[in-house]
Parts: sequence; C-alpha cells; structure tokens
Amino acid sequence: MAARVNGLALFRLDGRVALVTGAAGHLGRVMSRALAEAGAHVVLNGRNESRLRDLAGEMKASGLSAECAPFDVMDSAQLRQSLSRYGRLDVIVNNAVTMTPGSMAALGASDFESVYRSAVTAAFEIVRSALPALRAAVRDAGEASVVNISSMYGAVAPDSRIYSDPGQASPLHYGPAKAALLQLTRHLAAELGPEKIRVNALVPGPFPREEVTGRDPEFAARLAARTMLGRTGAAAEIAGPLLFLASPASSFVTGATLIADGGWTAW
Repeated sequence: MAARVNGLALFRLDGRVALVTGAAGHLGRVMSRALAEAGAHVVLNGRNESRLRDLAGEMKASGLSAECAPFDVMDSAQLRQSLSRYGRLDVIVNNAVTMTPGSMAALGASDFESVYRSAVTAAFEIVRSALPALRAAVRDAGEASVVNISSMYGAVAPDSRIYSDPGQASPLHYGPAKAALLQLTRHLAAELGPEKIRVNALVPGPFPREEVTGRDPEFAARLAARTMLGRTGAAAEIAGPLLFLASPASSFVTGATLIADGGWTAW
C-alpha cells in the first residue's frame, strides 16, 4: 500500500531557519515573506540596515518571524563572523548581487569583479561558512536546502531591441556572473549531496518593478510579448518556485535549474 502524502504539508517550513541575502530587494522581499509564511524564521540580510529593519517590522506586524543580519556579502571576514552566530540554518537563499549598469565602453574590470564577487564568490563563501549550521539542520530535520537565484540572462543574451534605450539592457557583466552561479550550483550539489544538503538554482525571467512598467508601458508590452504566456511576471509569482526548492516538496531535487520566465528561454 502506497504511503499517504500530505501535499500541502510538504511545502511547510515550520521550525526551520532561513537566510535570505538581498532580502530587502524587489524579489527578495517576496521570497522572505514567502518563507516566513510557510513557517520559517527568516534571517534578513542586506547592506541597508534601515530597509532591513522596515521589512522585519512589516513581517512581524503580520505575525511572521524575522530578524535582521546587516552585513556585506562581499566582505568575507564580516560574512563569516555574522554566520558564526547561527547554530542552525535549514535554508539559504543566495539572492544578493551588486551591479552598476553601464555600456560596454563604460565597463571596467572592477565592474566584473564586483558583480562576480557578490553573486558567485559570496554564494560560495556563504555556503562554506554556513556548513556547520546546515549540517545541524540535517541532523534535526533530515535535510537542508540552498537556493541560488540566477537569471534568464545567465542562459541567453538580452535583446537590446526591446529596450527603449539600448543602454538600459542587462549589462555585459551581469549575465556571465549569473551563468557562473548556475555552474557553481551544480558543483556544490555534487559536493554536498552525500550530506543531504540540496543545492538548486532558481532562474527568474522578466519580473519588472511596477514603477518601470508604469513609466514605460510600451517597453512592458515588448517584454510581455517575448514570453510564451504573453505577460511579465508579478513579483508574488516567485514565491511558489522558491518554496518548492526550499521545502521538503523537492526532497529528491538537487543540482537542478528551475526556470520561472513565462517560457522566454524555451522558444
């Protein structure tokens, strides 16, 4: 007789601790709330302590559990010191990225170094520094999960023709870093799989901010036309894919890339 499965319970994170980097950003806020609403205590990371405090206050006012952990993920010493305070981490969401837009002519080596350090090197350092806390989660709950937030521009190049100003297109240093994060995900999954620490990548597509689409509806329409669903994503729609990868619902999924782009990269 097959075991009965409570589908909804698989997505619960009650009693678990989740770290979200870049927590106060556009999608970071949604991901943080989603994890908390599933029952997790969420550690909110970012460099802007004021924004983190505001987010934590909003979450607590809604009855959710959260705390602030303001540190720069590019500062390895500060990162290690901050993470050493946590005896258990069940979920890590590597979402932070530091990027200054610029044309090909304006970009320098430091721009590439900054986006790579914040998106790739930092993700590695966070996982390595948090290994004792991840292993504690495995002992207590049977597994731990790392979710690396990549981008569709880690898989395909941006089409500058859809932007009102070609200079607004995703810059040349962003996509290569996000592509490297996908490969780091696979390597970490292979390394940590025997320890029951799962590592997967979530790849968002077009999730423009409301102020962007409101300011330039024609641009928004061009973005929407590139997806198979004929629309862009609402920020809230990142919650479901994230919860799947973070929770026991994906207990046999590791080294995988989950694409949430409305079909953009499947044409």
